[in-house]
Amino acid sequence: MGLSSRLVVLLAVACGATVANLYYAQPLLDTIAHALNVSSGAAGLLVTATQAGYVAGLILIVPLGDRLQRRRLVSRLLVIDAAALAGATAAPSLGMLAAALAVVGVSSVAAQILVPFASSLAAEEERGRVVGRVMSGLLLGILLARTVAGVVAQLGGWRLIYGLAAGAMLILAFVLRRTLPDAEPPEGGLSYGDLLRSVGALIGDEPTLRLRMAFGFLSMASFSGLWTSIAFLLSGPEYGYSEAVIGVFSLAGLAGAAMASLAGRVADAGHQLAGTRLAAAGVLAGWGLLALGAQSLAALVAGIVILDLGVQATQILNQSVIFRLRPEARSRLNTAYMTCYFAGAVSGSAGASFAWEQGGWGAVSAAGAVAAALGLALTAVRRP
Repeated sequence: MGLSSRLVVLLAVACGATVANLYYAQPLLDTIAHALNVSSGAAGLLVTATQAGYVAGLILIVPLGDRLQRRRLVSRLLVIDAAALAGATAAPSLGMLAAALAVVGVSSVAAQILVPFASSLAAEEERGRVVGRVMSGLLLGILLARTVAGVVAQLGGWRLIYGLAAGAMLILAFVLRRTLPDAEPPEGGLSYGDLLRSVGALIGDEPTLRLRMAFGFLSMASFSGLWTSIAFLLSGPEYGYSEAVIGVFSLAGLAGAAMASLAGRVADAGHQLAGTRLAAAGVLAGWGLLALGAQSLAALVAGIVILDLGVQATQILNQSVIFRLRPEARSRLNTAYMTCYFAGAVSGSAGASFAWEQGGWGAVSAAGAVAAALGLALTAVRRP
């Protein structure tokens, strides 16, 4: 079975809009900290709360994509997402905002149900390219979320972006319910408990999956650490930029989204390991440039571009590899992989907030470089 270009575009847009909910806060952390009268380090924990909710959703909800009708599951998750975003719009305190964003994280895993769904609908010879195109939309959502959030906050305050996102999720819930194919789940007979237990069995049985999980953890730690802490640098005395300008910096990472389709083609051609090594080297080189970013705007922008290229290529190559391991278990493979991936995000955002409090941008850059060096060292393991 193949996928029409129209449906691939819809899936890409849906994934991008949904995952964007996780990132709206990042360029606004300094603004939120002042509005709610908390420290920058405390505001940084909003990112951690969102990503921790996402990890919980990956563990508990995404496996259901192998058991339940995906069209119905995705549309219901998006309705919950809309309600949680509305709660974030009205949150009067940091604690209530963190709680609302944790629920946003849980329900936004709808995107990670759609990605393996697209893989299962694609023909074998185009699977890497389809995953790459859908992930291009997802990555654009991650990057544009920061720009959109910065501009909207400049025009109408930081709460407005969450209200707009709530409306977008309701629209997507309706469109996807009417448009997605009514495909039967591959493991409809499994109980929920057996489904969850089988995720652990897959991790134990598939060494390639374990290796790709490690790649994902380390690359996402770099990515999340950068975007959690960069708002502090750009709003501080070194640059003194506004929320709108800080949001525009995410556009420097658009090259990473363009890399997704190319990485999918590399995967279809069977060059996954060589591609991963090159991508890991790019992440480390990016941190080398970012370390100069407190003194050089050019180095900062170049570092963002190179790091994002490496991180996004790693992600596409990883998913292209794991979706070929067990066709009947793609949602659970994605659960295992993405849980580790976003555990890296939680670690990266929390670690970057701590490093910023302890030693500013220099400490953040050093921590990121260590994670990147570990990722490069792991590519010496000879598996696909």
